[in-house]
Amino acid sequence: MTEITIKETAALTPAELLTIMAARVRVFVVEQNCPYQEVDDKDYQAVHVMLRENGALVAYGRLVPHDDGKAISFGRVLVVRSARGRGLARELVATLLSELATRYPSRPVKIQAQAYLQAFYGLFGFRAVSDVYLEDGIPHVDMVLDKTAAAR
Repeated sequence: MTEITIKETAALTPAELLTIMAARVRVFVVEQNCPYQEVDDKDYQAVHVMLRENGALVAYGRLVPHDDGKAISFGRVLVVRSARGRGLARELVATLLSELATRYPSRPVKIQAQAYLQAFYGLFGFRAVSDVYLEDGIPHVDMVLDKTAAAR
């Protein structure tokens, strides 16, 4: 059974913070061979969504203000290698969207998605609003949540 934990950065224990950062670096820097500043200033104001099984982190994402200052966003969405292929990414994104709807019901939702995940995020009502561009050498696309499509 998956346990869901949602905490603001200040409420994380040191062990939780280290576990999150280790998983993010493992996935986004090491596995994707993409050296970049993985821990950033957005982490100070992030809300961290963790899925655990038997106490171990299996999936993670963070909620953060969008760069435009009006929308809200989520990112750093990951499933640890040993837990992939079991639908945890869908569970995680559904949890992120539910938390966004609770905390920020009237704010638009914008994300930067890796381009190959457009169809996946489309399942939740997101649509691309930019051409594909490189972010840290990886193809990305800007997407917005169509809340009317997501409600269907």
